[in-house]
Amino acid sequence: MAFSSARLLQLLQLALLSAPALAVTVLGPVTDLVISNTVLSPDGFERSSIVAGGTFPGPIIAANRGDKFSVNLHDQLTDNTMLRSTSIHWHGILQHNTSWEDGPSFVAQCPIAANHSFLYEFQAGDATTGQAGTFWYHSHLSTQYCDGLRGPLIIYDPEDPLKSRTLSYDVDDETTVISLGDWYHYPSPSAPSNAQANSTVINGLGRYQGGPASELAVITVTKGTRYRFRLISMSCDPSHVWSIDGHQMAIIEADGVSHAAAPGDSFEIFAGQRYSFVLNADQEIDNYWIRANPSTGIPGFDGGINSAILRYVGAPDAEPTTTDTSSNPILETDLHSLTGTPVPGLPFPGGADVNINLQITLDRANGLFEVNNAPFIEPTAPVLLQILSGAQTAQDLLPPGTVYGLPPNKVIEISIPGGSVGAPHPFHLHGHNFWVVRSAGNSTYNYFDPVRRDVLSTGPDVTDNVTIRFVTDNAGPWFFHCHNIWHLEVGLAVVFAEDIPTIQGEQSNGQVPQDWDDLCPIYDSLDADQL
Repeated sequence: MAFSSARLLQLLQLALLSAPALAVTVLGPVTDLVISNTVLSPDGFERSSIVAGGTFPGPIIAANRGDKFSVNLHDQLTDNTMLRSTSIHWHGILQHNTSWEDGPSFVAQCPIAANHSFLYEFQAGDATTGQAGTFWYHSHLSTQYCDGLRGPLIIYDPEDPLKSRTLSYDVDDETTVISLGDWYHYPSPSAPSNAQANSTVINGLGRYQGGPASELAVITVTKGTRYRFRLISMSCDPSHVWSIDGHQMAIIEADGVSHAAAPGDSFEIFAGQRYSFVLNADQEIDNYWIRANPSTGIPGFDGGINSAILRYVGAPDAEPTTTDTSSNPILETDLHSLTGTPVPGLPFPGGADVNINLQITLDRANGLFEVNNAPFIEPTAPVLLQILSGAQTAQDLLPPGTVYGLPPNKVIEISIPGGSVGAPHPFHLHGHNFWVVRSAGNSTYNYFDPVRRDVLSTGPDVTDNVTIRFVTDNAGPWFFHCHNIWHLEVGLAVVFAEDIPTIQGEQSNGQVPQDWDDLCPIYDSLDADQL
């Protein structure tokens, strides 16, 4: 359900008081968030990890449309087997006029050093037209979020237009937020070059092949009730095919954007993507397997791997015996945005003001991915700092060849040919939602009502040519990168420097906070064992 301000405050207080029983902590948009080390065993294997708010996944940060976020981040990391500095990206939040709060290290900021704090302050629009939907937060320093630093961020809409449509729902609260991810039995800085997940974790719990029959996540429903489940892929690498035995679903939101209901019984979700789906608990009272089959790692469901449990109130406390009968997958091309905004530009390929082709290759000699023959290698000074320091053109900015200057108020078309090494690649664009006018696995273009989102999958086949469009109405240096974090770590990214004069003018005119300016001198003074 959507919340009034009073109801949201009541929910936050209740969740904090009863967090151990609920196993869910909900924080408001104004909060402190401590980043620390702790020992976890989400799949039965114990290891040191990095967590937000003491839990994995981190606490839900919840707000209403138009609320201001003020999250005071405290870095208390001590374990030198992992990175001790950090930064947080608020994934899906567009950061209009606050690009310095976006979070990616060496693009929007320097990392926050251990034993220091940084106050993230931003607003996702106003109470009428601002963003609402399903988002998440995660470390954006190297591969750090694979060590556990990831959590949900939900913006509720008290006037949710989906509530007035034929396919509505009864329940939408902290119990219907589902995190889906991968888990590794080693610190991310020690990952091998062919790193693959040891397990799939759902709401922070899972099992690994050959491991103990550890606790699985249980999602409880009441027969006859309709639920809006908010599924967030916090994966570092694999996509997952999601299904619930014996149940139909209908996707109504993709990446924070409302869509017309698209029914089916399974769908693939890539790293960084989010889907809200409506599930009608209309089956017999029993236990049903929830399945999340990964694209890499160990597939299948033997011994309860890659699984969680949907349990009806009144069903026994037992593992399901159901079977997978899904046969009607929901495809990305089945999704149609409700925004009513036509795709900008002219209705044919290349019908934008600026058309950019991004060819992905792998330089095997150096082990680096390249986009148009250039790998993204972290600069010593963040791209935003370089711009604020006086760089006038993309050619003046580091790293060379990976920063693309974009003019303001223009339609941009980005095409990515398929069939590259390691494809499909889940690409995320910071600072914008985009229209996917051609999806992977599809040869047609939709200029009328395609899916609108912020993470797309490139195609695995050489015949694919995934194409997106967006309008440059948000000045800032916006990262466009593979959300397979191991691929990003070896160069699979570019930066779109959008409207450089405005970045230098409006955003540097006393708006950048002093603690942002202080980040780089503090970080640059660290010894190697403090990074």
